[in-house]
Amino acid sequence: MPKPIRIRRLRALRRSAVALACASVMALTGLAGSTLATAAPKPLDPGKRCDELYGLPSSTSPTVDLPEFDASRAKSQWDEYEYVNPAKEWDGLGPPSATKEAALSKLTKAPATQPDRVWWRWLQQKDKYPKFEDYRDAKFITNSGNDPRGKAFERKVIKDHGLVGPDWICQKEVEFKDPDTGKTYRRKLDAYNTRTNQILEIKSNGSPDRREIPKDLAWAKDPNWKDSRAKFVFAEPQKADAKKFLGDMRQIAGDRVTEYNYRSDRVELAPKGGQRATSGLLEPPGQSGSTRGGATDLIRESRPTPKDMAEYLNRRNVANPGGLPRGPGGVDFSTLDLKYIGKPVKGKGVDFAFDANEDPTENSGWGGKAKAQLISDAFFTWLALSPDKFWVNLNPDEPDRVMDAKFGKTDAGRVLLEADLQMKHDFYKAMDPDTDLGKRYWAALPKQNGYPCMPGLRNWIEPKTAQVREQDGGIYILDTPLRLKSTAQTTITPGPGTPICTPNEAETKAAQRVIDQMIVPVVEKTINTAPQYADLRRVYTARVAAEYIRQQDAKTPSDYHKIINSGDVSRWPLRAPNQNWTREALFNKYRYIYTHGEFEYKIPANGSVQVYLVGGVDMSKQPKHNVSKARFTAQHRYLPRQAQTSVKTLTDNTEMTGQVLLGANTAADDTGTSTPTPTPTPTPTHTGKPTPAPTHSGGGGGSTHTPAPATPAPSEPGGDLAHTGNDSPIGLISGIAAALAVAGGALVWWMRRRKTAQE
Repeated sequence: MPKPIRIRRLRALRRSAVALACASVMALTGLAGSTLATAAPKPLDPGKRCDELYGLPSSTSPTVDLPEFDASRAKSQWDEYEYVNPAKEWDGLGPPSATKEAALSKLTKAPATQPDRVWWRWLQQKDKYPKFEDYRDAKFITNSGNDPRGKAFERKVIKDHGLVGPDWICQKEVEFKDPDTGKTYRRKLDAYNTRTNQILEIKSNGSPDRREIPKDLAWAKDPNWKDSRAKFVFAEPQKADAKKFLGDMRQIAGDRVTEYNYRSDRVELAPKGGQRATSGLLEPPGQSGSTRGGATDLIRESRPTPKDMAEYLNRRNVANPGGLPRGPGGVDFSTLDLKYIGKPVKGKGVDFAFDANEDPTENSGWGGKAKAQLISDAFFTWLALSPDKFWVNLNPDEPDRVMDAKFGKTDAGRVLLEADLQMKHDFYKAMDPDTDLGKRYWAALPKQNGYPCMPGLRNWIEPKTAQVREQDGGIYILDTPLRLKSTAQTTITPGPGTPICTPNEAETKAAQRVIDQMIVPVVEKTINTAPQYADLRRVYTARVAAEYIRQQDAKTPSDYHKIINSGDVSRWPLRAPNQNWTREALFNKYRYIYTHGEFEYKIPANGSVQVYLVGGVDMSKQPKHNVSKARFTAQHRYLPRQAQTSVKTLTDNTEMTGQVLLGANTAADDTGTSTPTPTPTPTPTHTGKPTPAPTHSGGGGGSTHTPAPATPAPSEPGGDLAHTGNDSPIGLISGIAAALAVAGGALVWWMRRRKTAQE
């Protein structure tokens, strides 16, 4: 063995000597024909016929004409397209262990296998992404989806509009020269017609690519391109930066620049394998698979606090200069509520959809997990406990009857009892004599000895008639309003001070009329709209959904069957930060307010100022109405389609401007392959003529499309349902007046005299 080694070393030395000699000659004389000038630039990429690039027959016929001027796709034609994000298979991957991190830190190049490769790449950028989850979501997964998403939407636009044949070239590289600066830019055109000089820039999101803006502005100025036109095609609603960019372009190029809002929702699939994120939202215990869909993707990216979310969104935006599709920052999770749930079928998952307000500034997105978890936990609580447990009671005379013990160990029970106390506060705050309403209220009350007089009160919240539509194998929850009720009532427990008056029957009725006319409507509106009751509204809507599941399960047992009336709520306990909350502590807080007073009102009367101290609150019941098919179709024409889309991805609620839908399926398979099965889109029912943007009724068209093939995981990422015709009521929350009892029992308002200004 020693001899061969010496021979190899000798040969290596000889090769080194030859190399050094060659280098010396180059240094002294240079290579033949070479100069010190910069090497010739790389030739421009001629691109490829669009039909060949995207595997389309040259005979492909358009389902919709490419509009000449500005146009927007009609809502009736919105559809979706799919693509595989090769990195999404790792959306459930957590940070490496300390041992693994130490070992990976010693490596000078990326490992060949996953997930070590993902972790190693993160360690190289840990200064930018201290938390692995931020790197995973903001850069690794997000960036690896950019290229396949863009190609899939480009293919869809090419196919739908029949941009085939020798004239249409995709990914053609050209040069633009800015006459103001003299700088020349290279720019790849998504699609270009060599005969008409039509340029298409196709965006799968609602923003321009920041890196391309100077190049496009140069095109607008370049006299060599003055006979060309540029159309910017957007898959999603334009963001503020896109509107500004188009405005700037039109300042230079005028009507040569047009926009085409070809609305289509992206559906991101994952490859098989890896380590996937899991979610138990509305998922029956023991069911195989995991809840996945548009909601779970966004909730995964949602951070718990505004600060955490702002930091994450900043990292996400910095990592994606090419722009991003709508994401978690555009969802105001504080308004999240349940909108739809499908019919349960044993052994199969259930579709569901949330709705929420959209934040166009994309500065929201925090708290998604907590709000979605509350809805899911409440849904299971309503299933597990029998309806006779659904009550809460704040009565100073009944400390041992606040609420059912098991119900008191759930967040659903906590929310109801806290809403009871909050309503008490808001009811008497509305009486504040320093406000216009309060001043008019005290003046309108009956008088005793010149002083305003009113009885003790019991106030409670109960549901108004919920508006729902049962069809398509599910229920659409359209409206779940709540009502505030008030009646006279007394208690044994004394309130603060001494009584001011004892109203007779006539005075009691007169006072109640004033309360019902002036105070109740204001507080009822607060309950139905104010953020402090958002959790109550969420919990109540979950009650409607759970009752639908109860009714369906009674007909045919489902995966939820074992839960219903089981009495076991241990899987859905009080969660942080309320894990130590107790009904007793809240009752004690209430009783202290009741006996000591909460507000101090100074009411002028008989030449003096009377000081009143007040306290009080209560709630129960829940009717429901199944709206007719005709009304549902007229008012919610696209909701069925959009609800189904939301199961897979974030989309718009077309009936409510500024509101989005996001859903999932409790046993979804969101994996795809490199050659996915074509996904059908709605059959066009229009003429194919796009309508000018101001009317927003213009053409578009669905077509069968094949998603772009998946690419290998990057080492470093760069960049209607059939109508059932069922119009009959389904009897939600029937039987017991226990549909939802928030703030039960007696809650008495005491007016007591503390002092008068002239005693």
